[in-house]
Amino acid sequence: MMTWLDFQQKFQVIRDNKAFEMFVITVIIFSSLMIGIRTYNLHPFAESALVFLDYAVTLFFLIEIIIRMAAEPRVRDFFKKGWNIFDFVIVVVSLIPLDDSEYALIARMLRLFRVMRLISFIPELRVLVSALISAMPRMGYVALLMFIIFYLYAVIGNLMFSQINPQLWGDLGLALLTLFRVATFEDWTDVMYETMTVYGLSWIYYITFIFFSAFVFLNMMIGIVVEVLDEEHKKMEAENLSEELAEEQSAQASYESRIESEIADLHAKLDLLIAQKQK
Repeated sequence: MMTWLDFQQKFQVIRDNKAFEMFVITVIIFSSLMIGIRTYNLHPFAESALVFLDYAVTLFFLIEIIIRMAAEPRVRDFFKKGWNIFDFVIVVVSLIPLDDSEYALIARMLRLFRVMRLISFIPELRVLVSALISAMPRMGYVALLMFIIFYLYAVIGNLMFSQINPQLWGDLGLALLTLFRVATFEDWTDVMYETMTVYGLSWIYYITFIFFSAFVFLNMMIGIVVEVLDEEHKKMEAENLSEELAEEQSAQASYESRIESEIADLHAKLDLLIAQKQK
């Protein structure tokens, strides 16, 4: 009779199987394509088929998350990993029924997040997202400094250019939007030439602002992301090495245990032969 430990070992084999993992990724992509297809006007039969497939995919995701939870020595160990919690929340959200109720639109929108599960299954995507999250605090300080520069230039622009074009510089909010347009190089020369008709040296204002926003701050952001991404890659490599070392140690321990067992059997047989000869 099979015990729960036997079932747990079978679940672990399924969870760690690369073919199963690839099948889950395929289902995730298929689910995302179904959501995109439903944006078109479809035949009622095709619509019904997609609804059926949606329920089938939801059921599959539920079974898959249960297998992963059951494969853990303890269920609470499953929730010790952030990516597991991420997957669990997405699966639970997918259980919201799709019907003609007022929540049907919300349910369909929430199903879009199924494609986000690709992040937890593809290591490189996990590294990118982890790097982005890790870089957020550092990027926040750069963004704060950028906001200060934007604010100072917006106030100066309002004071100097509001009479020239109130639609662009009429108040602080409009000035900030105009500066964002300049920072993204969206017809910024038109804005500059307009003010230069009154203030010939106003080009200094735009050039210095572009220098700070487009060159300094943007490169600082890129530098932070690249640095953190390199750190995350090193962490992933260290984790892979530690896992490989743990597997090798486990295999070595198993081999040594088997050798010791065989030696013990040989000793027992030798003792038995000696005992028989003495008789």
